[in-house]
Amino acid sequence: MEFVATLDPELAPGVEQFPAEPAVIAENPAAAREIERQMAQAAFAAMPPTDVKIETQTIAGPDGDLKVVIYQPPNPAPRPAMLWMHGGGHIIGMAEDHAICLPLAETVGCTIVSVEYPLSPEATYMAAIEASFAALNWMVDQADELGIDAARLAIGGGSAGGGLAAGLALYNRDNNGPEIAFQLLIYPMLDDTHDTPSGHFVTHPKVWNRDVSLKAWQMYLGDEYGTDHVSPYAAPSRATDLTGLPPAYLTVGTADLFRDEDIDYAQRLMAAGVPTELEVFYGMFHAGELTVPTAAVSQRMISNYTKALKRALAQK
Repeated sequence: MEFVATLDPELAPGVEQFPAEPAVIAENPAAAREIERQMAQAAFAAMPPTDVKIETQTIAGPDGDLKVVIYQPPNPAPRPAMLWMHGGGHIIGMAEDHAICLPLAETVGCTIVSVEYPLSPEATYMAAIEASFAALNWMVDQADELGIDAARLAIGGGSAGGGLAAGLALYNRDNNGPEIAFQLLIYPMLDDTHDTPSGHFVTHPKVWNRDVSLKAWQMYLGDEYGTDHVSPYAAPSRATDLTGLPPAYLTVGTADLFRDEDIDYAQRLMAAGVPTELEVFYGMFHAGELTVPTAAVSQRMISNYTKALKRALAQK
């Protein structure tokens, strides 16, 4: 069966809306970052007015200054909060992830801190993990100033950011980091091999596909790529012990390259005793809910992961 035939009919036209093939990301990161910056600026300008305040700060990171973007809803303090890791295959992406962070902050009523972690190929996975861990600890240390309840602190991300969030959960557990109440993993990038049926099937040039993703993994892992020594902090599917992790919500589409690895990871979390919800949306391609947000399946996906975060961070 051809890839487009597996898509929800409302989503199929969206595949052709991408201004450039994902291959640009792996072949020319600088050009891809500029394309994304322009798209993000245009999308932000078209967004409706909001009461969420957006502030950029510089905090101390493991290798110098680290940029964070803070989304503060008007809800009274102390608010729940989430550390957010943006997507982009670990190659592109910005802390100004307005398309996801603004509506989540507004609807859930939580403060979101989006971290500008180092990107590949300039940096490999440990730089991203350590930067995210520094931002997480900064949020706890600055809880009063941020007006957040450190007992209701989540981590989350989409795509590569979802994989980074899952890796951070493991790293935080193993390094006695702060308590995390929840991990929101939106079609996370977890497996550096993609050796699954969906990992071999999704090759369409206009979506995040096998060839581009493997090139992205090579940049992210550096010398570890293609070896048996890939760290689970980089590729959480490699983790052998998933006990003691925060409750999790995972969502993915049936036409997503990451479908099978995400389903497998959710099942392994459940087997390890981690409270876990998994939702799989028929006909959804990777990040399709952002490309065609008006589609019914997109609205269900967005609504459901928003509700999952809201439930998890509700006042106990």
